[in-house]
Amino acid sequence: MIQTSPSFPDWHGTTILAVRKDGRTVIAGDGQVSMGATIVKGAARKVRTLAGGKVLAGFAGATADAFTLIERLEAKLEQYPDQLARACVDLAKDWRTDRYLRRLEAMLLVADKDAIFTVTGVGDVLEPEYGVAAVGSGGNYALAAARALIDNTDMDAEAVARRAMAIAADICVYTNGNLTVEILGGGRA
Repeated sequence: MIQTSPSFPDWHGTTILAVRKDGRTVIAGDGQVSMGATIVKGAARKVRTLAGGKVLAGFAGATADAFTLIERLEAKLEQYPDQLARACVDLAKDWRTDRYLRRLEAMLLVADKDAIFTVTGVGDVLEPEYGVAAVGSGGNYALAAARALIDNTDMDAEAVARRAMAIAADICVYTNGNLTVEILGGGRA
């Protein structure tokens, strides 16, 4: 049986990647669900659209915990329409201070047409410097690949995300190539 480490976050079982380029925002997530060394599902959907299609969210960690957090985020987005940063900060504050919520073990990548945020249960709301963010066990592989591709190729945001996720799936045993990809924004800005 796998024990959850108190050194949150230390996830094994997913890769979520967000990429912003040329006016487009993409969040891609793999479909693998692992229980220890066993793959129990290969086509899970870990990326969602929120706020009437204006916001994308992907999650890593305990699925039920992530769904709870996404529901809370949706409520914050209703409370603060078109204010993603404020909704994320408010969620992180609640997550850190509420006795029930602080036990939840998940991480969120959240994006709209203008920004990407990583939201954690330790109170972090981080906006990436280079228009790329990733979470999960394969997150560092996908992040490195996307950072290399985003400025050094003519690939659009979706192509960068798909290629970076393929690289992560080739390296991380907890990541597969069965992707869910959600996109915001039109052509080149």
